Amino acid sequence: MRRAKITIVGAGNVGATCAHWCAAAELGDIVLLDIPQAGDMPKGKALDLMQSSPIFGFDSTVIGTSDYAETAGSDVVVITAGLPRKPGMSRDDLLATNAKIMTAVCEEVKTTSPEAVIIVVSNPLDAMVQRALQVTGFPPQRVIGQAGVLDTARYRTFLAMELGVSVEDICALLMGGHGDTMVPLPSCTTVGGIPVTQLIEPARLEEIVDRTRKGGAEIVGLLKTGSAYYAPAGATAQMVEAIVRDKKRLLPCAAYCDKEYGVGGYYVGVPVVLGTGGVERIVELKLTDSESAAFQNSVAAVKELVSAMAKLV
Repeated sequence: MRRAKITIVGAGNVGATCAHWCAAAELGDIVLLDIPQAGDMPKGKALDLMQSSPIFGFDSTVIGTSDYAETAGSDVVVITAGLPRKPGMSRDDLLATNAKIMTAVCEEVKTTSPEAVIIVVSNPLDAMVQRALQVTGFPPQRVIGQAGVLDTARYRTFLAMELGVSVEDICALLMGGHGDTMVPLPSCTTVGGIPVTQLIEPARLEEIVDRTRKGGAEIVGLLKTGSAYYAPAGATAQMVEAIVRDKKRLLPCAAYCDKEYGVGGYYVGVPVVLGTGGVERIVELKLTDSESAAFQNSVAAVKELVSAMAKLV
């Protein structure tokens, strides 16, 4: 059997670190791609990563390129390409710029890797994954947004820190859009099987949830000159693993919901089963009244974002 072929578009911190995690786990052979203006940078990062293979004992090959021809026939394409928001740049500016980048990338991907599963990491996430679907015309099951795995990981980290327990014992779930309207589900959060509501007072739990919502901004504030990349890349690698190894993981991802949850044709964070085919099914939960109201509020924010993008592109 051949190894899976994984293309990562964007060789910045998130893309290169995702390549690192994927190679170390031997998830497949990796192509790290960036724009021609980046010069030999992706080749340098790929070679550096390959030279760590004897140390960590992986046999995955890693190549760097700016030529989409070298990505042909990829099983999974991870898209991290896009600009971060900069001082003086409006939300609409970011939407317009990254939508153009997403369009250009997806025009290439649909030609070179027509059977691939696409994982979108670029922000604003909920709009960018919608754009990827529009441009590629792929079945929506093969176009997925990475956000829920990252947000849930942050939530689990903060809960473990609060309780002084292993992160392995924290089982949690977040839904909705990627940002301030994300929806934690206390009804689906347990610590070693114990409902979190029995261990943390509601007011303190809400503080932890709020920190989760602002998790990316907190790191930006600490770094000063960049944004998070270890956890976003790790979350993406976990999704890649679920797909290439057909693990049937139940993970929160930005998936295309039509009839599910009454969303009506938009991408939003929901629990899904991930396997070789991408999103193999969406799991519909019975939400409490407060959770359902918060989820619908988050869906409304996603719709507003997508509408704004449509006017700009």
